[in-house]
Amino acid sequence: MTQRIDFQTDPSKYRHWRVEYDGEVANLFMDVDEQGGLFPGYELKLNSYDLGVDIELADIVQRMRFEHPEVKVVVMQSAKDRVFCAGANIRMLGGASHAHKVNFCKFTNETRNTYEAAEMDSGQKYIAAVKGSCAGGGYELALACNYIILTNDTSSSVALPEVPLLAVLPGTGGLTRVTDKRKVRRDLADVFCSVEEGVRGQRAVDWKLVDEIAPNSKFDEVVHQRAREFAEASPKPSGLKGIVLEPLSRTFHDDGSVTYSTVEVAIDRGAGRATVTIKGPEEDAPADTDALQAQGAQSWLLRLARELDDAILHLRLNERELGLIVFQTQGDPARVLAHERLLLDNKDNWLANEILQYWKRVLKRVDMTSRSLVALVEHGSCYAGVLAELLWAVDRSYMMLEEFEGDNRPLATVTLSGGNFGTYPMGNDLSRLATRFWGEPEAVERLKGRVGDALEADEAEELGLVTYALDDIDWEDEVRVFLEERASFSPDAMTGMEANLRFAGPETMETRIFGRLTAWQNWIFQRPNAVGPDGALQRYGTGLRGEFNMERV
Repeated sequence: MTQRIDFQTDPSKYRHWRVEYDGEVANLFMDVDEQGGLFPGYELKLNSYDLGVDIELADIVQRMRFEHPEVKVVVMQSAKDRVFCAGANIRMLGGASHAHKVNFCKFTNETRNTYEAAEMDSGQKYIAAVKGSCAGGGYELALACNYIILTNDTSSSVALPEVPLLAVLPGTGGLTRVTDKRKVRRDLADVFCSVEEGVRGQRAVDWKLVDEIAPNSKFDEVVHQRAREFAEASPKPSGLKGIVLEPLSRTFHDDGSVTYSTVEVAIDRGAGRATVTIKGPEEDAPADTDALQAQGAQSWLLRLARELDDAILHLRLNERELGLIVFQTQGDPARVLAHERLLLDNKDNWLANEILQYWKRVLKRVDMTSRSLVALVEHGSCYAGVLAELLWAVDRSYMMLEEFEGDNRPLATVTLSGGNFGTYPMGNDLSRLATRFWGEPEAVERLKGRVGDALEADEAEELGLVTYALDDIDWEDEVRVFLEERASFSPDAMTGMEANLRFAGPETMETRIFGRLTAWQNWIFQRPNAVGPDGALQRYGTGLRGEFNMERV
């Protein structure tokens, strides 16, 4: 799987989903094209999915937020008879590299989290209308919805059969959502996750696996009624007009670098490094939310969020041997703050809110990227407000101290805004500053008194906002030694260390899904009981059960 995976798509290119809009209700149909796999060698039968199917879903969820804010309820359903979704395609998993499988699971998790949070963040409630078999990743699609309605007949069921069938775990948060979100009793969850055939009918309701059942003859009527009831009960304003998410402006170069309008990605393969440079706004912030709406997807903070998101996904999936990502910024911090301030001062405006929520998701994507991350705060940089969040998402940060000979750029500064204290929470539901100063809440309170101050390197280091402040004499050597050393370490050890250190504080459903599940799945996906020649994943569909080494590890 060496072809470049493109995470950009639009409705004219969809092969696997379609949406029918009916005022405040959107009907989202999964209709996977069997011949539409992202790679050759498998067919996407029974609404099974691969990364390409999920890239389309992620695009739909994003467009639902920005292009169709009038929607209050989204009904996710199958366009095929007798099957809702068979889950991730087993042939694809069997033939994919280990790295692709893990990145596939991570992306599907992020997509599920996005529409799961849409009700709280955007007033869009997702209903799963389940007819037919709903197994594995199919049930995980439903679990991430806010409400599940199951047909009460002899063939419709929900199941997580990965353990008995494939010797792996549900890869998109299924185990965690069953216990933490739906609060299924642990012993019943144990039974549910151990049987291939799943659970149907009233038992599915009694065990809290679904919210409601409806007879086949009245199923469509019940789904329609619930959607209208939820839409009528929604506190979201009616009649909102969306914006168009135009295609990104980007160019891929022969050396692997990528150029966007606000982001540059430079590649140094010899050093195992990608440098992501963010360009601050050249234009003043919109005067008000009407001007913001008029700018639409070309407004600087939304354009930057989309481009940075695409760059991170590109590096994750297409540049897997670049183990180090270096963040840099250049621009006017005051302009960055002005653009952010318009959003913070108008959170009750639907578009301002959506841009802030999108930045929350993009920064989480950075948090969850399995690369060594470093930020360089050079003279002329614009780490202010939302961009300052990158300083606390990375593993280390280096800041230029005092003037550098021959460098006429403005002195490096870090500037806090009100947004740094909870607007962009991490997966642990804490701000990055609260996570950084875990156990020192007084440090965070002190920082609130410095909002708006352009903090130079000595003060930023003293306040704990950067790791090191270095002068003209030490800068080049210290940064070079760090970059070379980091690139020389085992990527496996680095991934484990960084993932452990980034998420201090309380555990949430999200940190459990990404931390605990992803770590276990990462390990299980390499075990011969699953992926060996006689493992369950390789033998699936042959009529032979997997042969297991029964030693407990």
